[in-house]
Amino acid sequence: DLQTRRIATVRRHMALEITRDWDGVIATFAHPRYELYGTGTVFDGEPEVRRYFELSREPFPDQANEVIAIAADPSSDTVLVEFWLTGTHLGPLRLPGRTVEATGKSFRVRMAASFEFAPGTDKIICERPYFDQGAVARALGL
Repeated sequence: DLQTRRIATVRRHMALEITRDWDGVIATFAHPRYELYGTGTVFDGEPEVRRYFELSREPFPDQANEVIAIAADPSSDTVLVEFWLTGTHLGPLRLPGRTVEATGKSFRVRMAASFEFAPGTDKIICERPYFDQGAVARALGL
Protein backbone atom coordinates (compact mmCIF):
# COMPACT_ATOMS: atom_id res chain seq x y z
CA ASP A 1 0.00 0.00 0.00
CA LEU A 2 1.17 3.54 -0.80
CA GLN A 3 1.32 4.79 2.80
CA THR A 4 3.46 1.81 3.85
CA ARG A 5 5.79 2.43 0.90
CA ARG A 6 6.07 6.12 1.79
CA ILE A 7 6.99 5.31 5.39
CA ALA A 8 9.59 2.82 4.10
CA THR A 9 11.00 5.53 1.80
CA VAL A 10 11.38 7.95 4.72
CA ARG A 11 13.02 5.30 6.91
CA ARG A 12 15.43 4.45 4.05
CA HIS A 13 16.09 8.17 3.38
CA MET A 14 16.94 8.82 7.03
CA ALA A 15 19.13 5.70 7.29
CA LEU A 16 21.04 6.72 4.15
CA GLU A 17 21.65 10.17 5.65
CA ILE A 18 23.38 8.48 8.60
CA THR A 19 25.71 6.49 6.34
CA ARG A 20 26.27 9.55 4.13
CA ASP A 21 25.12 7.69 1.03
CA TRP A 22 24.19 10.91 -0.74
CA ASP A 23 23.44 9.21 -4.06
CA GLY A 24 21.01 6.93 -2.23
CA VAL A 25 19.39 9.88 -0.44
CA ILE A 26 19.00 11.76 -3.74
CA ALA A 27 17.37 8.65 -5.25
CA THR A 28 14.54 8.86 -2.67
CA PHE A 29 13.45 12.18 -4.21
CA ALA A 30 11.37 12.93 -7.29
CA HIS A 31 12.90 16.42 -6.90
CA PRO A 32 15.48 17.08 -4.14
CA ARG A 33 14.43 19.92 -1.84
CA TYR A 34 14.96 20.78 1.84
CA GLU A 35 13.14 23.67 3.54
CA LEU A 36 14.69 24.26 6.97
CA TYR A 37 12.09 25.61 9.37
CA GLY A 38 14.22 27.26 12.00
CA THR A 39 16.52 29.18 9.70
CA GLY A 40 14.21 29.68 6.71
CA THR A 41 16.89 28.33 4.39
CA VAL A 42 15.81 26.45 1.25
CA PHE A 43 18.01 24.06 -0.74
CA ASP A 44 16.28 23.35 -4.05
CA GLY A 45 17.58 20.93 -6.68
CA GLU A 46 20.32 18.32 -6.54
CA PRO A 47 23.37 20.66 -6.53
CA GLU A 48 21.95 22.73 -3.65
CA VAL A 49 20.86 19.67 -1.67
CA ARG A 50 24.34 18.15 -2.02
CA ARG A 51 25.73 21.49 -0.76
CA TYR A 52 23.38 21.22 2.24
CA PHE A 53 24.80 17.76 2.98
CA GLU A 54 28.34 19.18 2.93
CA LEU A 55 27.49 22.20 5.08
CA SER A 56 25.53 20.25 7.70
CA ARG A 57 28.11 17.45 8.04
CA GLU A 58 31.19 19.69 8.26
CA PRO A 59 30.64 20.47 11.96
CA PHE A 60 28.97 17.10 12.70
CA PRO A 61 30.39 14.36 10.45
CA ASP A 62 28.75 11.66 12.58
CA GLN A 63 25.32 13.30 12.52
CA ALA A 64 22.61 10.68 12.94
CA ASN A 65 18.93 10.33 13.72
CA GLU A 66 16.82 7.97 15.80
CA VAL A 67 13.16 7.74 14.83
CA ILE A 68 10.75 8.15 17.77
CA ALA A 69 7.46 8.09 15.84
CA ILE A 70 6.41 8.05 12.19
CA ALA A 71 3.03 8.29 10.48
CA ALA A 72 1.65 8.82 6.99
CA ASP A 73 -1.15 11.26 6.16
CA PRO A 74 -2.71 10.26 2.84
CA SER A 75 -4.91 13.38 2.70
CA SER A 76 -1.86 15.64 2.41
CA ASP A 77 0.69 13.33 0.71
CA THR A 78 2.99 13.62 3.74
CA VAL A 79 4.84 11.48 6.24
CA LEU A 80 5.51 13.04 9.64
CA VAL A 81 8.49 11.96 11.75
CA GLU A 82 9.59 12.78 15.27
CA PHE A 83 13.23 11.90 15.95
CA TRP A 84 16.36 12.48 17.98
CA LEU A 85 19.13 14.24 16.07
CA THR A 86 22.59 13.36 17.40
CA GLY A 87 26.14 14.23 16.57
CA THR A 88 29.59 15.25 17.78
CA HIS A 89 31.03 18.71 17.18
CA LEU A 90 34.16 17.78 15.21
CA GLY A 91 34.42 20.66 12.72
CA PRO A 92 33.78 24.40 12.48
CA LEU A 93 30.21 25.38 13.39
CA ARG A 94 28.99 28.57 11.76
CA LEU A 95 26.61 30.46 14.00
CA PRO A 96 25.20 33.94 13.39
CA GLY A 97 28.14 36.33 13.72
CA ARG A 98 30.78 33.75 14.65
CA THR A 99 32.36 30.39 13.94
CA VAL A 100 32.94 27.94 16.79
CA GLU A 101 35.84 25.54 16.30
CA ALA A 102 35.37 21.87 17.17
CA THR A 103 34.73 21.18 20.85
CA GLY A 104 34.45 17.39 20.69
CA LYS A 105 31.14 17.64 22.57
CA SER A 106 28.11 15.57 21.58
CA PHE A 107 24.49 16.62 21.30
CA ARG A 108 21.07 14.97 21.22
CA VAL A 109 18.05 17.15 20.39
CA ARG A 110 14.44 16.28 19.66
CA MET A 111 13.16 17.32 16.24
CA ALA A 112 10.36 16.72 13.78
CA ALA A 113 10.19 16.67 9.99
CA SER A 114 7.55 16.41 7.33
CA PHE A 115 8.21 14.68 4.04
CA GLU A 116 6.00 15.74 1.15
CA PHE A 117 5.46 13.24 -1.66
CA ALA A 118 4.61 13.61 -5.31
CA PRO A 119 0.91 12.63 -5.55
CA GLY A 120 0.38 8.91 -6.09
CA THR A 121 4.09 8.04 -5.64
CA ASP A 122 6.57 7.06 -2.95
CA LYS A 123 9.08 9.70 -4.13
CA ILE A 124 9.81 12.69 -1.88
CA ILE A 125 9.48 16.22 -3.28
CA CYS A 126 10.40 18.11 -0.10
CA GLU A 127 11.78 17.44 3.37
CA ARG A 128 10.92 20.05 5.99
CA PRO A 129 12.83 19.65 9.26
CA TYR A 130 11.34 21.64 12.14
CA PHE A 131 13.75 22.64 14.89
CA ASP A 132 14.75 25.28 17.40
CA GLN A 133 17.70 27.05 15.79
CA GLY A 134 19.57 27.30 19.10
CA ALA A 135 18.89 23.78 20.38
CA VAL A 136 22.14 22.25 19.15
CA ALA A 137 24.21 25.21 20.40
CA ARG A 138 22.56 24.95 23.82
CA ALA A 139 23.08 21.18 23.90
CA LEU A 140 26.78 21.80 23.19
CA GLY A 141 26.96 24.41 25.96
CA LEU A 142 27.75 27.26 23.54
